[in-house]
Amino acid sequence: MNNNTENGRNLTLLTDFYQLTMMNGYLRSGIHNDKATFDLFFRQKGQINYAVAAGLQQAIEYIQNLRFTQEDIEYLAGLNTFTPDFLDYLKDLRFTGDIYSVREGEIVFPMEPIMIVRAPLIEAQLVETALLNIISHQTLIATKASRVNTAAGEGKVIEFGLRRAQGPDAGIYGSRASIIGGAAATSNVLAAKMFDIAPKGTHSHSWVLSFPSELEAFNAFADIYPDSCLLLVDTYDTLRSGVPNAIKVFDRLKKEGHKPLGIRLDSGDLAYLSKKARQMLDAAGHKDAVIFVSNDIDEDLVNSLNSQGAKIDMYGVGTKLITSEGMPSLGGVYKLAEIEHDGKAVPRLKKSDSIEKITNPGFKTVYRIYEKDSGKAFADLIALKNEKIGKPLTLTHETERWKKTVLEDYDKKELLIKIFDAGKLVYSCPPLKESSLYRKNELEKFWDEYKRLINPHIYKVDLSDGLYELKQKMLLGNLT
Repeated sequence: MNNNTENGRNLTLLTDFYQLTMMNGYLRSGIHNDKATFDLFFRQKGQINYAVAAGLQQAIEYIQNLRFTQEDIEYLAGLNTFTPDFLDYLKDLRFTGDIYSVREGEIVFPMEPIMIVRAPLIEAQLVETALLNIISHQTLIATKASRVNTAAGEGKVIEFGLRRAQGPDAGIYGSRASIIGGAAATSNVLAAKMFDIAPKGTHSHSWVLSFPSELEAFNAFADIYPDSCLLLVDTYDTLRSGVPNAIKVFDRLKKEGHKPLGIRLDSGDLAYLSKKARQMLDAAGHKDAVIFVSNDIDEDLVNSLNSQGAKIDMYGVGTKLITSEGMPSLGGVYKLAEIEHDGKAVPRLKKSDSIEKITNPGFKTVYRIYEKDSGKAFADLIALKNEKIGKPLTLTHETERWKKTVLEDYDKKELLIKIFDAGKLVYSCPPLKESSLYRKNELEKFWDEYKRLINPHIYKVDLSDGLYELKQKMLLGNLT
């Protein structure tokens, strides 16, 4: 990747205009080099009890290539908004700070940091918008994919959303995120090439309509792809024409020594049609033929189909996955938690009349606490970075302080990993398939009650004693 470009585009100006005006102001005020700590997290929204973190690889590429080109600076100069010393400063600007992040595929919860940026204020301010854009979008799609995957079962979902995505970037990086969230493959060939994903697909209705008859269309497709033949059977009449014609083709392929794959349903009552098609295929001796369905699939429809006893082996999930229908944004935020003044770190907190909008101050980390006997996740603990977390551990609800749990023994894992150290990359993202497997393994460490798609039990995310006390002092005005 050359200069500050991705796919031929300069991403350093992928920011909100006020970030640049604030940066100009920081420089004029002489506080631009004060070390600042920002937390990137999301707030509770709708039925989303947990999220699947994604987008770190693209965030790393963005940070590594952060620099203003001469063309950028000339453009900014033409806006007649910025001082000459600021424009001169931008010529040599590079990211020199530290970044901590959860790894891709990590299970994360509202209000806990997914990423922490510690850098000179002017740099930390610049990267806010792009990091929120990258992390929030991919985390959103990975989360939606995980929900569909939970309903369908591991390995049964293929992402089909490119044509319905909100632009090329949403299609490409949505495909990537869907794999982290549990999709087994994608129809998006460019994403498959870029990220080493298995590309999958069959044929459309236009293939069938291009031939004089459905049977001729099926036979032609089978001749070209005899060992991966999956036929779309709903162009004319699914049960009277499509499935019977598919069976004729499968009979021929088997006689010729091939193993046909199965059929796809893309319309109609998928529960009824899948059950009838399964009976027909089985009766014809094709019990190993899979039934693949598409047509506006999401986790709710999958649950409904399961409850009706549908005979479905694979799901092609498009529109409702790639657009995260029902929750179009993650609600990610990026808030200042600490700033250095005169060499002293000063915690910062945003107050609000809404409890959920009050932020957590200080330089923090996140621990996942596991039950010793079951190995299951019990709670997450947001703590000050250098705070000692010992045994026994008392977990206390942040607002309902009478809710306490004492763990005499437990296991814990620190979720945040150092990604950049003084501007130098010190972490290597694992392959996409490893991140997907990591998500699968981590989800298995949570009780099913937390993974329910409807009214899930709320997983505990508590504050350590040190962080709680600091927050209360700041809220009461005893520390500023």
